[in-house]
Amino acid sequence: MNIVLKQVYPSFLDKELISHSQIWTKEVCFSASENIQIVAPSGSGKTSLIHFLYGLRNDYEGNIFFDKKNIKDFSPEDWAYYRQEKISIMFQDLRLFPQLNGAENIEIKRALQPFHNAGEMILMAKDLGIQNKLQQKTETCSYGEKQRIATVRALQQPFDFLFLDEPFSHLDEMNRQKSMQLLQEEANRRKAGLILADLKPIEFFKPHRTLYL
Repeated sequence: MNIVLKQVYPSFLDKELISHSQIWTKEVCFSASENIQIVAPSGSGKTSLIHFLYGLRNDYEGNIFFDKKNIKDFSPEDWAYYRQEKISIMFQDLRLFPQLNGAENIEIKRALQPFHNAGEMILMAKDLGIQNKLQQKTETCSYGEKQRIATVRALQQPFDFLFLDEPFSHLDEMNRQKSMQLLQEEANRRKAGLILADLKPIEFFKPHRTLYL
C-alpha cells in the first residue's frame, strides 16, 4: 500500500505560516514497511494530519491518495475496508470506552477483523505490564495504563500502516521503550509501516525518514 499527499494543507491554516513544512503543500509518498517520524510543534496540525489520513476529517486542500485512489471519493464501504484491513490507529485521546474493562476495549477491535487470537492479546498485555488491568474498567486506570491498553488494541487487526499520535506521552522511559518495541515487532511481522507523530523526535524510534510539519 502507498499513501500519497499532493499539496495537502489544512483549510484553517494560513499557507504563509506553513511554508517551511516538509509535508503541507508538498508532494509526499509513504510506502508500507517504511517507518516515518513526523515532528510537529503544537498548533501545526499534527492531529489534523492523522485524522485526514484516517478519514475522520476532510477540511483540507489538496488530495490524499491510497493506492492511487483519492480518498475524497471513498464510500463508507471503502473506508470500512481500509480501516479493517489496511490502516490502524492509536488516537492521541485514545477513545477507550470508560465503562468497559481493558479486555473488552481490546476485544471490540479484535473481534471485527482478528489478526491475533485472545491468548496472543493477553501476552501483549503482559509484555506491557497491564495484564492485571484487563478486568478493570478503563475509567479507573491511569492515563499511562490507558495508553498501553490502546497500544494493544491498535495491534489486534491487520494493517499496512499504523498511525500513532503521541503514543508515549504519559509513559515512563521503561514503558515507552517496551511499547515501541512491541509496535515495531508487530509492524515487522506484517511488513507494515509506522507513521508516528509527536511534538519532538523520539530517541528510541529508528525511522527511515523524519519529516517536520
